[in-house]
Amino acid sequence: MTSSWARFATWAVSLIVGAVYGVAGTIAHSYEIGWFPLGLILAAIGCAALLMAVRLLAADRWAALAAGLGMMGTTLMFSGEGPGGSVVVPQNTIAMVWTLLVPLLVVVTVAWPERMRVRPDN
Repeated sequence: MTSSWARFATWAVSLIVGAVYGVAGTIAHSYEIGWFPLGLILAAIGCAALLMAVRLLAADRWAALAAGLGMMGTTLMFSGEGPGGSVVVPQNTIAMVWTLLVPLLVVVTVAWPERMRVRPDN
């Protein structure tokens, strides 16, 4: 019984942390230095690192999926027009790359095969 609660707690924490990374990436992705999209690169590296860390540390695809759903949910939420008409994510090329990159990172991380385990010969 305790194991199921621990898994549920892991999924919940992964969802929340993924949402925080999604908000940070969505706000920071549009930062550029000249022509170089520094914000997009750093946001992608941060989100990919979080997804890989959750997948490796939890040894659970579902925890990585929960973190990814948090990222995708906040990206979707902040991509729309706000009640006052403000837009956090303007419709430009970098924003489209960010919007498509997050689900791609989640799919690759969740679908990545399990590590091979060496079994001793019997």
